[in-house]
Amino acid sequence: MWTAPRPASALAARTFSDARVRTGAFAALLALLSYVNVVGYRHTYPTLADRRAFARSFGTNKAVELFYGRPHDLLSVGGYTAWRVGGFAAIVVSLWGAHAAVRALRGEEEAGRRELELAGALGRGRAFAAAVAGVGAAGAVIFLAVLAGLVAGRLPGGASAFLALAILSPALVFAAGGAVASQIVPSRRGALQLAFGLVGIGLVLRVVADTSSSLDALRWATPLGWAEELRPFAGPRPALLALPALTGGLLLAAAGTVAARRDLGAGLVRGRDNAPPRLRLLRSPLGLAVRESRSALVAWTTGIGLFALVVGLLSTSFTTENLSPRLRDELRKLGGASLTSPAGALGFYFLFFVLVISLYACAAVGAARREEAEGRLETTLALPVGRRRWLLGRLLLGAAGMVALALTAALTAWIGARAESAGVSAARLLEAGANCLPPSLLFLALAALAFACLPRATTGLAYGVVTVAFVWQLVGGLAGAPHALLDLTPFQHVGLVPAQHFRAGAAAVMLVIAVAAAVAAIALFERRDLTGA
Repeated sequence: MWTAPRPASALAARTFSDARVRTGAFAALLALLSYVNVVGYRHTYPTLADRRAFARSFGTNKAVELFYGRPHDLLSVGGYTAWRVGGFAAIVVSLWGAHAAVRALRGEEEAGRRELELAGALGRGRAFAAAVAGVGAAGAVIFLAVLAGLVAGRLPGGASAFLALAILSPALVFAAGGAVASQIVPSRRGALQLAFGLVGIGLVLRVVADTSSSLDALRWATPLGWAEELRPFAGPRPALLALPALTGGLLLAAAGTVAARRDLGAGLVRGRDNAPPRLRLLRSPLGLAVRESRSALVAWTTGIGLFALVVGLLSTSFTTENLSPRLRDELRKLGGASLTSPAGALGFYFLFFVLVISLYACAAVGAARREEAEGRLETTLALPVGRRRWLLGRLLLGAAGMVALALTAALTAWIGARAESAGVSAARLLEAGANCLPPSLLFLALAALAFACLPRATTGLAYGVVTVAFVWQLVGGLAGAPHALLDLTPFQHVGLVPAQHFRAGAAAVMLVIAVAAAVAAIALFERRDLTGA
């Protein structure tokens, strides 16, 4: 006989389901990253001599350690993977964990859904535990995805599972930090800023410890440092998993205790209920959108700026001595540029900035869809604001944010390259930044078209199209796929500026398609009904 699910189980399942698109995207990205790095290292550096040359070049490079951390073994496939995948993925999943916890706790409360849940047979403690369980289930999916990518690359299963645990270990602590932030700050935005700030502090501590021998002990002050000290594939230390487990458990216990006792909608820090109202940017729907998106734009800009600075510092690190002939040949298949020149290295790196700015475009349209799903758009359109004006304003705001990101990437990459005397001018790097915009604007328009036609599937379609297009450009290019098939992805038509010339013709075609898609999206959105969550 069928029985209805218990309220706590239902809440945990809904928490997991609500984040399934974001969780799936992170899981797919990390699985692909794991597999590609394992296979790529094995094929690129097949001999011990090749690996020793690589280790001599990159093993002591402080600019590389800024991003990936300190390596412990670069002579084995597993040791390289633990450094290259583990260092980057630990940062990504830490941000994911902080966001997931705040969204499941403070986000649900701010939207008013937690009050409805507590009106039933569900107590506060059980509601908190159920939300945390839903986030934990999503983390388990990411763990399995990383493990699958490593095992598919023919790494040992047990050691791969330990590496996957090492990658997820800081996410546990920062997710618990997000849960605490959700009890401290009475708004979702404020809780996210606090939670992301904790991740930023942890990353800064790890970077300082990795790049300064006199401050090496700071590694023990951050979960990202603990993940490094677990040393998968390089003298594993499984006992150290007790550190993130104990810390995360204590933080969750503290957050659960506060959640059970405080008033709904309140936090340990008082809000601005009695403060003078802040009315800046509230004269129009576009101004409100600017106000709501500025924190996210600052976070994206900061992240891209830091990465671009490292890219500039790394632009002179590649030589014929530390890159095998096989790797140089495979990279030429992706665009014809040489990685051994600073301009060529920057050209390849800026291809990834195209990807990141395209993902920002997806996030911009996703924010518009969220406004509709939460019912706020219906109120906005009840004012003398037309649908065309509203959607056009959101698209222009997204495009302006993309320009800011491209400009930030260009200028900070130039600062790093100039510090290394790379010999690449600011004008050429500004051109490289502009080179990111045509495909990104095309993806912005395609995401808007998905929003106009299939609103509930907007997020999945937007991120899916960008991901598939980028992966196909990489995989298809390396596999030697026919040009007719490769030409289907916009990434194939992006020149590797500054090593190559800006492809004005291809850029013009992408912009024309983007304008046509945006016009169609606005027209279709004007005719369809508003759709909730």
